[in-house]
Amino acid sequence: MKPGRISAIFRYPVKSMAGESLDSARLGWHGLEGDRRLAFRRLTDNSEFPWLTASKLPQLLLYKPFRLDSNGNELLPTHVRTPDGKEYELRSNELREDISGRYGNDVELMNLKHGIFDEAPISVISLGTVHGIARESGRDLDIRRFRPNVVIEPISAEPFEEDRWVGRTLIFGEGDSAAAVRVTMKDERCVMVNFDPDTAERDSAVMQTIVRLNENYAGVYGTVVRAGELRVGQLVSLGE
Repeated sequence: MKPGRISAIFRYPVKSMAGESLDSARLGWHGLEGDRRLAFRRLTDNSEFPWLTASKLPQLLLYKPFRLDSNGNELLPTHVRTPDGKEYELRSNELREDISGRYGNDVELMNLKHGIFDEAPISVISLGTVHGIARESGRDLDIRRFRPNVVIEPISAEPFEEDRWVGRTLIFGEGDSAAAVRVTMKDERCVMVNFDPDTAERDSAVMQTIVRLNENYAGVYGTVVRAGELRVGQLVSLGE
């Protein structure tokens, strides 16, 4: 069975900040290399999930990490552009104070080698699902609302086809060295899908539509079972 081809690849170096669209990426044992390796921790939160996300501070989506130099061997950003256009070094007190001020409590930057993920190190969604939600919600939805790592253009345009992939393996490319991801669970959505990635404006109709259509599931999570290269246009097949 062949679900289709990779339509887009996204990496999010800093959790809940703007991501970057890639033509290709290395899939390692802990997801896309450089993905969600950094996050701001809420110093007053002692829970198991102390990370500051857009559900707590929607404006976090408007911060844009970037590298000041062009060293292709480095994946992590060096600087961040704030929503009002200021540029700070990623590890600077100025950036930390800017985010703390908007949030209303102190935060600190953390770097976790294996990434900071909600459920699993890689997320996948099909264009059929995104288009179905857009059609039913009456909205023109940007794929970035769903914060995926891999977007698949399927042979079938049926929404929520990914639900049937749970327990099976997505194979990216051909041959014994092809990257592979075991699909472990459906992606239960949070309020982040309601936020416009360019304005951070909230539209609750998006999540309400996902709840109505598919019990609040859209896309899937997976774990890496074989590392390798991903690239836009690459064939994706479904194995056992």
